Amino acid sequence: MSNGHAWVLGATGQIGRAAVRALTADGWEVTAASRGGVRDERWDAGVRAVALDRDEEGALEKALGDGCDVLVDMVAFDGAHARQLTGLAGRIGSAVVISSGAVYEDERGRSFDTQAEPDGFPRYPVPLPESQATVAPGDATYGTRKVLLERELLAAGEALPVTLLRAGAVHGPYCRGPRELYFVKRLLDGRRRRVLVYGGETRFHPLHVSNAAELIRLAAGKPDSRVLNAADPEAPTVAEIASAIDAVLGRETETVLIDGPAPEGHVGETPWSGAHPVVYDMTAAGEQLGYRPVTGYVESLPETVEWLAGELAGRDWREAFPKMLRSYGESLFDYAAEDAWLAAFDRGHR
Repeated sequence: MSNGHAWVLGATGQIGRAAVRALTADGWEVTAASRGGVRDERWDAGVRAVALDRDEEGALEKALGDGCDVLVDMVAFDGAHARQLTGLAGRIGSAVVISSGAVYEDERGRSFDTQAEPDGFPRYPVPLPESQATVAPGDATYGTRKVLLERELLAAGEALPVTLLRAGAVHGPYCRGPRELYFVKRLLDGRRRRVLVYGGETRFHPLHVSNAAELIRLAAGKPDSRVLNAADPEAPTVAEIASAIDAVLGRETETVLIDGPAPEGHVGETPWSGAHPVVYDMTAAGEQLGYRPVTGYVESLPETVEWLAGELAGRDWREAFPKMLRSYGESLFDYAAEDAWLAAFDRGHR
């Protein structure tokens, strides 16, 4: 028996692929929309894949036809996208929309947007609840646009019940910005030493795509207007992540720990690195949705590492993951700078 019709926007992204599978397994009839209209080979044969550019005037309205019981939106980023959805409220029963933990600010107004500034790393409570203050809505940054998205969607009230999921550091196959690349590539390149800033103790709460899909599945079945954190059951340190990836690839790596920030340039900085922990409180998701994670970080790593290694095979990392290049630059794998610093470190410790 069908739960109804679910529409998934951004269906071929890392979360979208998993969400389509989870909704189908739960009895939903699923339409999977993406720019290319591509099908994932692991989707059920009954999934309807359609090509759609949601930013093309009138395209989503036309494609929706008679509407859907739930619309799951992986690629909503600003107020315009919020207004697009609320404008279709009469044809959408409810919505589940991916937001971000980047919306939060600490008591001094620091957020992910201020990390590049002196003393700009936010210091959040641990764990970080949904009641924490957010940055002001606006069009200036990713975080401010997500807050604007949230507020405009929640303002729709009963006309469009919407669950907003504030995602942690997303990981898993098909991720365009896989943080695990930092360690996987180093090991595949034969690196046997690494440097970690902040003593390797940084924690940036991850979210595996299958846990995101489970939250989406649960929210689709319990429509309401709410904001929930979305994260894995644990938040490992950077050093723990590094060791777990070593174990998956069967390698041993010497780790040099730096107590504070990068000693020179970007040496020792990773895509997770920060001065203070970011650990999301998942109590509300458990209470309101009955959320129970379907996997943990370490358990999920073998599939992710295998996928990453396959994507890197015979390809330059910049070609395979251009988003990582845009986000972190060439310094992500500046081995020359790292080796030079390690040589000086060794001389100073003889």
